Amino acid sequence: MAIITRRKSVAVNVGGVLVGGDNPIVVQSMTNTDTSDVASTVEQVAALHATGSEIVRVTVDTKAAAAAIPEVVGRLRDLGVTVPIVGDFHYNGHTLLREYPETARLLAKYRINPGNVGFGQKHDANFKSIIDIAIENEKPVRIGVNWGSLDQAMLARMMDENANRPEPLSARDVMIEAMCASALESAQLAEEIGLPHNQIIISTKISEVQDLIGVYRAIAARCDYPLHLGLTEAGMGSKGVVASSIGIGLLLQDGIGDTIRVSLTPTPGGDRAEEVRVAQQILQTMGIRSFTPLVTACPGCGRTTSTLFQEMAQDIQAYLRNQMPVWKSSYPGVEELKVAVMGCIVNGPGESKHADIGISLPGTGEDPKAPVFVDGRKHTTFEGANIVPDFITLLNDYVAKRFGNGASNN
Repeated sequence: MAIITRRKSVAVNVGGVLVGGDNPIVVQSMTNTDTSDVASTVEQVAALHATGSEIVRVTVDTKAAAAAIPEVVGRLRDLGVTVPIVGDFHYNGHTLLREYPETARLLAKYRINPGNVGFGQKHDANFKSIIDIAIENEKPVRIGVNWGSLDQAMLARMMDENANRPEPLSARDVMIEAMCASALESAQLAEEIGLPHNQIIISTKISEVQDLIGVYRAIAARCDYPLHLGLTEAGMGSKGVVASSIGIGLLLQDGIGDTIRVSLTPTPGGDRAEEVRVAQQILQTMGIRSFTPLVTACPGCGRTTSTLFQEMAQDIQAYLRNQMPVWKSSYPGVEELKVAVMGCIVNGPGESKHADIGISLPGTGEDPKAPVFVDGRKHTTFEGANIVPDFITLLNDYVAKRFGNGASNN
């Protein structure tokens, strides 16, 4: 496995979670509830955190939303959920943070967009107001530049300057430069106002994968602020997963990125926590961090007309995910566990041997027996109607012996 050398950045403390420096890349998410609906917001934050989100952002766009933050945080703490809550501000953050000082105190970080803090002469005054409040409360700030809301005055000026060059840049290059300039000039202004260098995180989000890679490579070369990665709108279903995996994955491979969010569009009534699982899987499949044991399973072919191995792989993956809240505290290191559920004799035994524990189920026409391998050696053979529960029992025993108290963890 290739070793990824991380870009050097300062470390920022976000409510007890360290972002940047030599710290692990952080997974974060955002609620889609009306923040003033305290019960729904608390429920979703708790679910996102339980899935593995290490920072959760909420919208603070109205007085009602700002007024609700203390109750949201209080109810979460009563539930034992201490995940840092970040406030997402656009247009009126300077007034909401000043009018609701308890909200300003309880939020772990403020996210502001330089293109949406005000226009003309009001821009710098509103920006300064937010930074002053962050300084008073010792809070970090994410300066989040989005292409869709880029400072139009800055962009127009840079486009005019580019047009007068002997060899003008492409519109795309000017756009990337404008996003970098907006973020870095805002960060410099924040420091001039008094915000410490290690209290700033930057993001430069856009919705196209190639543009995302271009803008983050450009800004990574020009600063040591921690960088938050993600597409502005990844999209729905497989498109959103693929676009996020490619864009974020390529940047991570370059050593760029200190915290990530996968901005999936959920189906109506869908599971918001799916964005957390995808973010975790990006990091885990790249060998950067481990979150939960993963199941290796073959795709199936004409040799596997039975759906048994598919159903078993699904059941085992769901079982592992459901067990993790308990296993995480009882069995340190269990997230590194590798499980294989294979479907025929071609790759089944080999993949099962390479896993920590694996089973090779019979394919079409094969002897209806399933050899089980533990630590690379054949351990036993299962057959009959109880293959799945028998394998889960063996899996539980293996986890307890390998990762339990006094285990060698070899």
